[in-house]
Amino acid sequence: MAVQQAPPLRLTIDPDAADAPFEQVRAQIAGQARAGGLPVGRKLPTVRGLAEQLGLAANTVAKAYRALETDGVIETRGRNGTFVAAAGEAADKEAAAAAASYARRARRLGLDHAAARTAVTDALRAAYGDDG
Repeated sequence: MAVQQAPPLRLTIDPDAADAPFEQVRAQIAGQARAGGLPVGRKLPTVRGLAEQLGLAANTVAKAYRALETDGVIETRGRNGTFVAAAGEAADKEAAAAAASYARRARRLGLDHAAARTAVTDALRAAYGDDG
């Protein structure tokens, strides 16, 4: 019986985009993992393989993979390869921890609720743009 291959990873790199290529790779893989397009446990291409597929330097893809691993989106299992991890749950937990840390810090700084919320809103607007 033949082992069924996973469909190839579909990523698009825009050389004219404001985001660097490694960030485009990182964002697209993270987005696909969170949306379920890359299911938990799916094996990802090697750094070299994906770099060749996208026409990028291996270091560029390696940087994206390191960021994704730090974010809990992927996990490397030594020589067995790189796999999609339970990204949504890890990201939700990390975001909740960051929010709690911010809230404690804002309170220690003496900010009232409205000022703390304004700071968050401004930071989100800066990170996501005005349409967030």
